[in-house]
Amino acid sequence: MGFVLGIDVSTTATKAVLIDDAGAVRGSAASEYGFDVPHPLWSEQDPHLWWSGATGAIQAVLASTGVTGDRIDAIGLTGQMHGAVLLGADGDVLRPAILWNDQRTAAECDAIRRAVGPERLIEVTGNDALTGFTAPKLVWVRDHEPDVWGRVRHVLLPKDYVRLRLTGDYVLDKADGAGTILFDLAARDWSTEVVAALGIDPAWMPPTREGPEVTGTVTAEAAGATGLRAGTPVVAGGGDQAANAVGVGAVRSGTVALSLGTSGVIFATTDRPLHEPRGIVHAFCHAVPGRWHMMSVMLSAAGSLRWFRDTVAPGVDFGDLTARAADVPAGSGGLLFLPYLTGERSPHPDPLARGAFVGLTVAHDRRHLTRAVLEGVAFGLRDGLDLMIAAGMPAPDQIRASGGGTASPLWRQILADVLQAEIATVSTTEGAAYGAGLLAAVGAGWYPSVEAAADALVRVQPVAAPGPDGERYARAHAIYRALYPALAPTFRAS
Repeated sequence: MGFVLGIDVSTTATKAVLIDDAGAVRGSAASEYGFDVPHPLWSEQDPHLWWSGATGAIQAVLASTGVTGDRIDAIGLTGQMHGAVLLGADGDVLRPAILWNDQRTAAECDAIRRAVGPERLIEVTGNDALTGFTAPKLVWVRDHEPDVWGRVRHVLLPKDYVRLRLTGDYVLDKADGAGTILFDLAARDWSTEVVAALGIDPAWMPPTREGPEVTGTVTAEAAGATGLRAGTPVVAGGGDQAANAVGVGAVRSGTVALSLGTSGVIFATTDRPLHEPRGIVHAFCHAVPGRWHMMSVMLSAAGSLRWFRDTVAPGVDFGDLTARAADVPAGSGGLLFLPYLTGERSPHPDPLARGAFVGLTVAHDRRHLTRAVLEGVAFGLRDGLDLMIAAGMPAPDQIRASGGGTASPLWRQILADVLQAEIATVSTTEGAAYGAGLLAAVGAGWYPSVEAAADALVRVQPVAAPGPDGERYARAHAIYRALYPALAPTFRAS
């Protein structure tokens, strides 16, 4: 029996997932760490934490399963997207990495639009300049830390620093590369035009590879640190959203995935580089060769429910909270909830957007408020899906859902009714790390393609279908959509 490893370098931990050749997860382990907020809106992390987290997680999963490193056929990498990892000539870390959730770069986003042209930027990269992306972070370092800028020789993303420590190679996958907004989306590689316009030395940008492509092998030094076998192949992998999509089998055009965690992501695989004309939804390369994807991101999905529970019903189990809300008919008695608790990205790229309950009366109780939160998140996801359909994506018949929010039967039904698609779950809950493992399985030669691996190993279970409440939700959604434009002036005034 052979094995592959999927390694996920997230913001709070590095996880290693061991998968056997039948697609079963044989074990997982994680090493946790923190990140720093040295100033308001900043978010930084020491890249050395990722390597120590990776070595600890790999050692732990091998020890807990009794599998030795010489039985690992290949390794796949995934992790947090959009970070800026700046290295010197010898691979030395020049400053803490600036993370995806760092918000310091609003002025730099404006500078990028001026340098490239706002329409041209979207035409080439598929995206507008947003504070979360890598390019504005590089411009910020260029303009605020010239001493660091003068020593930069390599730019990587977080998981690719772990790749460097595993293999000694400076390489990036195409899915994560597109998330820098320094990519030519159609060409699936760095845009010489955008890179030059921002004053970035093209020599700093590493070669890019497709998700299942082998980029290097584990060095003797890394083998000693991890327990792996020297010479074990490491594949390119993908950013966490692309890898999660592989893990749920969203690998063919028309397949749509929904991740309902703290944030909410709708991910649609396409066979050509579609993009929304205003760049309001993201357009990136997929980790699947020859595929792209559009992605709508809302910042407070299950995070909205957690905030509500912790604030209004501390200590109450989420299952009990949502089960009681099922007593309330669809529409929550006219109560609406805007889930913009931490600003928003899609469909309103507005860091000043705020949450709201609208329509409260004395007839409403905690059950109505709970259901309104569930419905408001579903309406926000519908907004993003509508933008993707308008950009050329076919309306989905089925959406493959993952994340903690999908544990609620009520929320699954609300999503099916609002999104007007069958909601299905999949056979694994390991998310992006599992998808990285499937990419490694293709790189190891277990399967001829990512599609073949997903067909063989991902099992889909329908759990909710659109019901009779769809028309009522369509009417409520129309009212919901009018609330952000009406309330936006108050968000800015406060």
